[in-house]
Amino acid sequence: MTDKVSVPFILERRFSAPRELLYAALTEAQHLSQWMSPPGMELSHCTVDARVGGVFHYAMKPSGAPDAPAMWGKWTFRELTPPERIVVVVQFSDADGGVTRHPMAPEWPLHTLSTTTLSEVEGGTLLRLEWRALDATDAEKAIFDASHASMSQGWGASMDALDKYLTKQQAGR
Repeated sequence: MTDKVSVPFILERRFSAPRELLYAALTEAQHLSQWMSPPGMELSHCTVDARVGGVFHYAMKPSGAPDAPAMWGKWTFRELTPPERIVVVVQFSDADGGVTRHPMAPEWPLHTLSTTTLSEVEGGTLLRLEWRALDATDAEKAIFDASHASMSQGWGASMDALDKYLTKQQAGR
């Protein structure tokens, strides 16, 4: 570890959904399994133990490719304050939940910290995600900091999927 501070990645998005529903969509398997993957991918494994020290463990595969290798990840819950705040340590993982390096970027930080706050706003909820490298080397911080544009694209697509899912949930489908 060094003294260089990583630049946080920040994303804000308004949703026309109540804060309680958005919190549930971020902490419950039945919701996460429906939206938490980028376009062209699907969750092939999704378990959630939403308590401090608990884990959201998931695997993603290309849609319609059951024989493709899975990319595993996990969130370890550090703080849960329903319905307003979720703090997780984000890691790449293996099928058993062990911590692994990013499969395509070995210099990616082994641990990152994500803080999500949900604020009531007129007509819905404002989600603010702040994500940073955690206990990282200078090289790991540099790759994290240099990846903000691609992270914006990936999270933007995931937020679009979440918005669509929340709209369907509220319509009673």
